[in-house]
Amino acid sequence: MPTERTTKHSKEQEQDGEMSLSGHLRELRNRILACVIVLVVAILAGLHYAPQIVQVFLQMGEGLDYEFVYIAPQELMLQYFYVSFLFGICVTIPVLLYQAWAFIRPGLKKSENFLFLIAMIFGLLCFGAGACFAYKIMLPFMLYFFNTLSIGSGVSAYISVQNYLSFLLMVLIIFGIVFELPMVSVVLNRLGLLKVSWMKAGRRVVIVVIFVIAALITPPDIVSQITVAVPVILLYELSIFLCSVCEKIGHRKEDPEENENERE
Repeated sequence: MPTERTTKHSKEQEQDGEMSLSGHLRELRNRILACVIVLVVAILAGLHYAPQIVQVFLQMGEGLDYEFVYIAPQELMLQYFYVSFLFGICVTIPVLLYQAWAFIRPGLKKSENFLFLIAMIFGLLCFGAGACFAYKIMLPFMLYFFNTLSIGSGVSAYISVQNYLSFLLMVLIIFGIVFELPMVSVVLNRLGLLKVSWMKAGRRVVIVVIFVIAALITPPDIVSQITVAVPVILLYELSIFLCSVCEKIGHRKEDPEENENERE
């Protein structure tokens, strides 16, 4: 009979909204399984479209007179797998974030739930914006500059498909992460780890650092450096603005509570 009482008690807890440890583990297992299924399906779909995706990337270089080769029999096939794997990860990340949010949602406050949801959506949009910026603006600049280095040198450039795709995907990921700056700043500000006053006080230093980094990661011409530095500076200013708005909203919510305490 103790086992029946235990099961009845656990059922009552689940009915009251409290889940047992085994229930949490089952839920976690199901959510992880859902992410794995999405990943596998997305990789298979990406493998189907990998030749078209690779061709789109190659056409960008071919438009700038690049000539591509592969130096190992399996190199091109491995790039198809590599692109399909990254495609699967990109498709799975939103699902993974949603499953993580759904799992921890019962233990969060309404404000924390809202912050997590907004950060998740805004973060995905920022990453996509950064990748589009790199693909449309930065990569053509970089590829054109690197191609001009061989002019008059008597050296013909035959680029490996593997090295070319690795370079393009690395740039896309880097700019996607850089464009996460506003989202990360807002989250850190709401957690109390970053203040607007600190960001404003360090603005000049940050701008100098941004230009130095832009000079290191771009071709040595002023146009490319400005093209990289200016959007990042604007992202920094946007981060200050969003954090200021969040702080004002937070102060407005705290003021009524303080007034009520003073009256008591």
